[in-house]
This record gives sequence, structure tokens and C-alpha cells, in this order.
Amino acid sequence: MIIQRVVLNSRPGKNGVPVAENFRLEQSTIADTIQAGQVRVRTLYLSVDPYMRCRMNEDTGSDYLLPWQLSEVADGGGIGVVEESKHGNLAKGDFVTSFNWPWQTVAILDGSLLQKLVPQLVNGRLSYFLGAAGITGLTALLGIKEKGHVSVGANQTMVVSGAAGACGSLAGQIGHLEGCSRVVGIAGTDEKCSILVQEMGFDAAINYKKGNVAEQLRELCPGGVDVYFDNVGGDISDTVISQMNQNSHIILCGQISQYNKDVPYPPPLPPDIEKIQKERNITRERFLVLNYMDKQEASILQLCQWIQEGKLKVRETVVEGLANIGAAFQSMMNGGNIGKQIVSVSK
Repeated sequence: MIIQRVVLNSRPGKNGVPVAENFRLEQSTIADTIQAGQVRVRTLYLSVDPYMRCRMNEDTGSDYLLPWQLSEVADGGGIGVVEESKHGNLAKGDFVTSFNWPWQTVAILDGSLLQKLVPQLVNGRLSYFLGAAGITGLTALLGIKEKGHVSVGANQTMVVSGAAGACGSLAGQIGHLEGCSRVVGIAGTDEKCSILVQEMGFDAAINYKKGNVAEQLRELCPGGVDVYFDNVGGDISDTVISQMNQNSHIILCGQISQYNKDVPYPPPLPPDIEKIQKERNITRERFLVLNYMDKQEASILQLCQWIQEGKLKVRETVVEGLANIGAAFQSMMNGGNIGKQIVSVSK
């Protein structure tokens, strides 16, 4: 069977900025028949995420992420529909997902590595299982629960950087749902800031490209910052940390400002900021959602319930066509998307 697939065409270099041309669309073939335990699936949606930047390097800098190989098919979170099955628990027409879905139009996969989806849980919006009701939502919810130390009635203020991104836009809303009394987002355009406040219930939002972030933060968080959901690292995080309270908490989710730089993860803080962190006893522990998979099922059900009740608003930037996945990746890394970046491969 002839298919289309996307392979890694070139590496941007550890300090380089990824471009669409780092990926290549090509024709390939898969077997016409499947073996016992296998399923043939048609790809519906693929997820494009910041962590994938690390996979473009020969060394990902992580013990849980494997690098993509040159001229080999890329992979990541994906959703598809079963077209043929020789696996006992999966039937034709079932919707399934995997963290390691190949970037191709049709694939033959091991049925035991797939998770069956229930579309009704997300009001039929299947792509949500790659974002708000998937690993992105889990990262936001479990990050806040496990590292944020948020408690109802404690009058806590949370700041979220990268707040208009897939994880940040959920984290701010979940902060409120879990008990924060005030949530302030930091994003890169007036449009993003407006969406955060008007659609997603953030109390305020700062455009870091306009004005003095430190001054705006002092004005919007007069009682200081108790919880910081850090999606970006770098200068913005240094500014937030300098205004954090005694015994406050940093949820170290991502460091997108550092992804194109050859630095360890998480990147060390500048000496003056590290001094503040230690003096104020601010926790800053690496958070890896894969370490909490025993809580996955209950957490996904909670996220789905919030979505169904309209308490968790979901934004997606959807790009049509496998051929455009490289451009979608480039746009996301440049901060061009609002919410989750999804590529729709077929209907």
C-alpha cells in the first residue's frame, strides 16, 4: 500500500532555530496484510509540541526522549481510526491513540500499544485527547497538584508564563479550579492576552513585549507570587522568581526560551536569582508527567468532566494536511499558535 510520510530531513543544530525544511514529505509503502496482534490505522490527527525540539538533536539531553533519525519517519502523539484489526480488543472503526504515532497517512501498529478512545468524553472533539484531555492537560493538572501545593482558601496568586500555549492556557484555568484566588498570565501579543482574560478566565495578562514586565507584575500581583507555572525559563522567569513569596513554588513545566540553546535541562538560574530562590525557600523541582502515570486515568476523567461542564475552555490551532506539519512546527516554536497545535491529516 502506498502512503505518505514525513521524515527528519536535517537537524537545525543544537543552537539553531527549527524551520519547515528540517522535515520532508515523501511517498513510501506499507505491507498489504497485517499480522496477528496488529492493526492498520488511518491517521486523523497529529500533535506538534515544543518538547519535540529536543528530538531534532542527535542527543536529546533527556533519558526519556529518543532522538529522531535522519531520513526516518518522525513520531509523536497521534490519533487514528482502525481500518483493519487482528487484535482481540480492537475492531474496525475504533478510535485509538499513542504517544509514538508515526507521521504518516496510514500505519500498521501493534494493537497492544494503542489506547482506545471514547469520543463522548470530549463531546466528540477527538483532537482534545492530544491536548486538554491528553498529555498536555495531564501535565497542567498533575503539575499543579504535585508541585504547586495549591489549596482552597489559601488566597494564593499564580503566574503562568507561556500562558497562551497548549499547557499554559489550561494551567491558568486549572489553577482557578484547584483553588487559586488570582491567576495572571504572561504572553507575547495583545490578542493572546485578551483571549486569556476574556475567554479563559485569567484575572489579568501581561504582554511581555510591551512595557516593563516587573512593574506590571508588581501592580497585578500586589501580594507577591505564590505559585509560578513556568513554561518558558529565561529572563521572564527570572523576573517572576524575583517577586515570589517565602515558601512559594515553581512548577517547572518547560523552558521553551532555552530549547534552541545547548544548555542543561532545567537550565541553571543566574546567581542573583538562585540566591533569591534559596533565601525564600522557593521549590523548583523538575516535573515529569510520565512519573505520575498511576494517576493518569482519574486525572483524564477529571479533565473530561471539566470540558463537558464548560469549566475548561480549549483552544486549538489546527493546520490541515500532513504536508504542512513542518510549517506548523516552525510556527509553534516561534510562538505563532494559540492553544494546542494540531495537524489534521485526514477526515
